[in-house]
Amino acid sequence: QVQLVESGGGSVQPGGSLRLSCAASGSIFRIYPMGWSWSWYRRAQGKERELVAAISSGGSTNYADSVKGRFTISRDNAKNLVYLQMNSLKPEDTAVYYCNAVIGTPRRYEYWGQGTQVTVSS
Repeated sequence: QVQLVESGGGSVQPGGSLRLSCAASGSIFRIYPMGWSWSWYRRAQGKERELVAAISSGGSTNYADSVKGRFTISRDNAKNLVYLQMNSLKPEDTAVYYCNAVIGTPRRYEYWGQGTQVTVSS
């Protein structure tokens, strides 16, 4: 059974920092240890889900304009862990954050975590 489990969410004051982690487990990651692209998405109350940050299988990253310079995505391939370091948090960063894993070869597999709440408030 494949699982993506997010952790590290919580409540923080504006300007604070949090680091989210996503731990992946399941035989699919042993069968295909390479080739995964990882992303963090978020959904704020009443809004559509949006892409926050992504890291490709080759290690290139991209970020939503709203978080550039403040958030950093990274991964530990050996441990199947993905991180999202969030600095200078703003109230508008408040959302449920989801981890996503995708591989396209030899066929497409895509998995989601259950989400972790991040609340930025004074």
